[in-house]
Amino acid sequence: MRELVLTPKFKRTFRKFVLRNPQRQKAIEKTLAQMREDIYFLNLGTHSLKGELSGLKACSCGYDCRIIWLS
Repeated sequence: MRELVLTPKFKRTFRKFVLRNPQRQKAIEKTLAQMREDIYFLNLGTHSLKGELSGLKACSCGYDCRIIWLS
């Protein structure tokens, strides 16, 4: 099991995002729980980013919602 370190910026952005999109809160929390278990969980769609974001990874928590982190 991994430990996720949520930065103050992530927490603030998450709080604002949930205020605008309350239906997304459960999906994001479910994604974070799956990331704690295994960041390569099949449903997450984990992938490496290229270009300016090279060195970062991303996963999906919905069609139009992504979580990006340092690998």
